[in-house]
Amino acid sequence: MLGSVRRRGVRAVAGALSGEGAAWGGSAAAVIPLLPLAGPSAEGRERALSSAVAALREGGLVAVPTDTIYGVACLAQDSRALRAVYRLKGRDGAKPLAICLADVGQVHRYCKVAMPDQLLHDLLPGPVTLVLERSQTLNPDLNPFTPLVGVRVPNHWFIRELARVCAAPLALTSANISAQASSLAVTEFQELWPHLALVVDGGPIGELQKPECRLGSTVVDISVPGKFRVIRPGCALTQTVEILVKKHGLTAACLHKVIITKSIELPKEINMSVACVGVDKELFSLEAL
Repeated sequence: MLGSVRRRGVRAVAGALSGEGAAWGGSAAAVIPLLPLAGPSAEGRERALSSAVAALREGGLVAVPTDTIYGVACLAQDSRALRAVYRLKGRDGAKPLAICLADVGQVHRYCKVAMPDQLLHDLLPGPVTLVLERSQTLNPDLNPFTPLVGVRVPNHWFIRELARVCAAPLALTSANISAQASSLAVTEFQELWPHLALVVDGGPIGELQKPECRLGSTVVDISVPGKFRVIRPGCALTQTVEILVKKHGLTAACLHKVIITKSIELPKEINMSVACVGVDKELFSLEAL
């Protein structure tokens, strides 16, 4: 398992985000820690985790590897940090952030689940974002404009352990300026480094030259009992639809406005209209990982 950590200093100007959400530490010329994850050392793993936890608890933003692309995380219950994420990305305030949980069992605490538990376990952990009805446990300042929330349980030890140690949901978005390409390596979002408390370098995620590696998670709305709505095809559409339709008998809710992804090949035995598989950008526009 990855774990050994060596520190490098990345010189950056703190305070580029004026007011709330300034770089962790707050000095005029701070050193942003870059923590590479390499080697089997348990001590190194604990150092990486403790540094990230401390940064998050101080209200900082932390860049982290996931099972799909690099992301930026903060504590979902920290309203000031949430606002800092939107400023960092230049993101439309009416677009929601997803949450990351340590384990599938925590989904019920933060969401109202209208599907069997086995369905959750069949899809998570993995490269899927499930859109569910949120519970009152979540910070009301997180996506106050929608009763839904996207939920991730990535298949990556570091970010799940980070959420577990923090004992709180992480708000998670992709590590890039809004509407730009997603990042598979920390060097691809260096323009964000000055505004981050910490950059955790897990190495390249996938092959940098393959566009399909940048698709991010498959985003599916399962907030309505017995139905699903594909919001973003992502990197795991075929296997996700197979589980939803073949194993659990869900039916696709057709979208009002659809962008057809012609490259998607669904199993022939799945009896559903291709028009029901697309991207409903107006419904729930996530920049999910």
